[in-house]
Amino acid sequence: MTLRDQDEEIVEVELIEDGELVRAASAARPLADAHTVLMPGEEIPTSDDPRTTYTERDLYVSKETAHALKGAEREGSPQRRTAMCLFEAWCAQQGRVAKPCTTATYTEYGRHLMAKSLKVSTIRNYMYLIRTSMPPGKKPDNSLYLPLLGQYRKKNKRALRRKEAFPITLPYLVPMMEKAEADDRPIGWRDSAMFAFGYRFLGRSIEDVDLDLEDLTITDDRVFVWLAEDKTHQGEEQTIILHDREDLRLVFRLRRDVDWLAEQGIATGPVWREILRSGKVATPETRATKGGGATKRGLYLCPQTVNDRVKHWFDAAGLKSGGRPVSSHGLRAGGATDLGMSGATDEELEAAGRWKKGSRMPRERYARPTKNTARHLFKKVPVHDPNAQAQE
Repeated sequence: MTLRDQDEEIVEVELIEDGELVRAASAARPLADAHTVLMPGEEIPTSDDPRTTYTERDLYVSKETAHALKGAEREGSPQRRTAMCLFEAWCAQQGRVAKPCTTATYTEYGRHLMAKSLKVSTIRNYMYLIRTSMPPGKKPDNSLYLPLLGQYRKKNKRALRRKEAFPITLPYLVPMMEKAEADDRPIGWRDSAMFAFGYRFLGRSIEDVDLDLEDLTITDDRVFVWLAEDKTHQGEEQTIILHDREDLRLVFRLRRDVDWLAEQGIATGPVWREILRSGKVATPETRATKGGGATKRGLYLCPQTVNDRVKHWFDAAGLKSGGRPVSSHGLRAGGATDLGMSGATDEELEAAGRWKKGSRMPRERYARPTKNTARHLFKKVPVHDPNAQAQE
């Protein structure tokens, strides 16, 4: 059998009856590469070096660790799951192996995505997620796919155009929340609180739906949000203060929803939950009954559900987006746009949306467009008056 380390170094061993692994009696070979570091006096290690002898215990992980690893793989990012699900479905149709895939399969799938006229950024993201989802040491070579993407980029200029989410600013957000609350039902309370929170929190959709009740502290005029980490602050916890506003009524809407959950006996776990038509909160048992017991998110609401609710209430309120896509990201975009239109600096936008320092995102998508919209250079040109010219 063969053992491989991260640098693909090969050590030949054989398994004997008592489970101990010993080195094969082949000629000693140097075991060194460009990353080997030796201290003065140390000899270059060889394949017959007896100083390290592995047993089966060194090779196997426990059942608990194996279960945790599988769980971690299942609970990967929604984008990675989506990319892999689509890739696996395509591979099944083509009679190809999805994982680990060959370089030919990987390249062919890239061309398949291009044939669908997807955006360059979408194709690049999907192909990256697929490649990095492969087992260590078995990632496909992307040297064939990348030139194809470069050629596609040149020939399909429209594929470079980004369809930005419609920014749900306050003039759109407030009617949506009022419409959601019109029937005075728990699902409307949840949705209006979720929209107000999404706008004010300026969070990414996955950050919103991953919050637990224990992460929130609601006071009379503000909400404290404890965030373990986010996309740009890995391993860095934060406490974010959300001051309330009269038009947003975040404290009222959030407290009403949290109090209703408490009446259902829920004081811990996900803030945003599925609500049944009966007006009750979904449980693992009810989700199983309706065919939802196997969802990877468990009791946590899926980002796609938030997407659907945003679209539902946007349409229900009779609002129009001018053809731009309406999604849950519009809540984050709306808050950032309102800040940009109100004179927030690039640095203030960065801090509010927790973008990486120096990120081009808040500058190019929110601050600069709103400033350009406000500019009207042709106001300096006098209005043409044909009557005035005739009198001259």
